[in-house]
Amino acid sequence: MTKRMRGAILAAVTLAGCTQTRQVADIGFRPPEGRYRLIVMRPDVSVGLLTAGGAVELREDWTLAARANILHAIEAQQAARGGTVTVAATREVAGSTPAAVADLDRLHQAVGTAIRVHKYARAKLPTKKGRFDWTLGDDAVRFGRATGYDYALFLHAEDSFASAGRVAVQALGMLGCAVGFCVIAQGGRQAAFASLVELKTGRIVWFNTLASSVGDIRTADGADRMIASLLDRMKPGSAVTASAR
Repeated sequence: MTKRMRGAILAAVTLAGCTQTRQVADIGFRPPEGRYRLIVMRPDVSVGLLTAGGAVELREDWTLAARANILHAIEAQQAARGGTVTVAATREVAGSTPAAVADLDRLHQAVGTAIRVHKYARAKLPTKKGRFDWTLGDDAVRFGRATGYDYALFLHAEDSFASAGRVAVQALGMLGCAVGFCVIAQGGRQAAFASLVELKTGRIVWFNTLASSVGDIRTADGADRMIASLLDRMKPGSAVTASAR
């Protein structure tokens, strides 16, 4: 095996054990403190089996277990931060009509996905160059007025686990490196993002994204680790950081 091939395998193994997060925030954002009211919206969670061909087959039992673990992890994490916090296990608990909450959830999913594509990936938007400027608009403002909350925290999480067939495909890729054809199939991975919305204005004032191929949110420990990585340390905006120097 050549030095280049060994390097490719080592790089693949190293990346496989890596968890990365990347925060962005509104320029004037300060993490909530004092007597604020926060609603954690029902987390959008999906967990599935990664097939030999690379498709993810969703598993309802895994998804339900993961959502319950994430809810418990958020409750424990937010209890240590102060403020008055409600964690919504269902849309009915959120305080508005289920239909309005469902619309807001779908809107956040669309905007959150756009942030991942246009802020983190290469598809940059010229109108948002150098600034973080995203909003859920009047829908979020109306929700805040109806419920009395100051902030809403949204969370989307995905997890997948390699099937026996997928593991076999990965093994073949490793063997291919020995003969100079090094294509290593991706295994199961976690992906998540979280948004903090200021309900007075509807603006997304803080956003964090996570990518990892370690951990298991079907377990309490795995969910705790994901929530700690996503939510434990909210960084302030650049103007706040600069003024503190």
